[in-house]
Amino acid sequence: MGPVANLAAELVIHLARLAQSAGDHRLTAAQWTALRFFARANRLSRTPSAFSAFHATTRGTASQTVKSLVALGLLERHRNEEDGRSIRFELTAAGRAMLDHDPLRALAAHIDRLPADEGRRLLGALQTLVGGLALGQAAPVFGTCADCAHCDAAPQADAPFCRCAEATLMAGEMDALCIEFQPRPTPGADRVN
Repeated sequence: MGPVANLAAELVIHLARLAQSAGDHRLTAAQWTALRFFARANRLSRTPSAFSAFHATTRGTASQTVKSLVALGLLERHRNEEDGRSIRFELTAAGRAMLDHDPLRALAAHIDRLPADEGRRLLGALQTLVGGLALGQAAPVFGTCADCAHCDAAPQADAPFCRCAEATLMAGEMDALCIEFQPRPTPGADRVN
């Protein structure tokens, strides 16, 4: 590794730690990550196993984090309507209110102050890095339904449809995180030069 790559990697880790340590300390870093995940995930991904994959931790550790948020009254457990055997979690009003104190808000505000093109390049670079690391570790890549190859959001369709989950998507889910995310192919990526 070159010095630029090493320094950039160290700065990413340092930035993450600084952001997590800022502000409200009522929750651990893992609890904040879980609360954010369940707030951003689509209804098909609000499970402990999906959170486990997103947080890159064991299912047991993820389950303990989720249980602690339920005990604090920030998440509530629901039987999944589509599959009665599984459980999904939803934020409570207290959980939504807690996100107003999210330590990552300070980092998001700094990113928001970047020039728009710089913010888009940063996002693109981070998505590339996360995708590359996830692929190298055979881990899922999370993304939104709006950017997913499984999503059929054709204008003639009544509502967006997820071919992977075989489910109609609600309007609010298009910008939600999904464990079944599959990036859309880049136009022209399959052409041979």
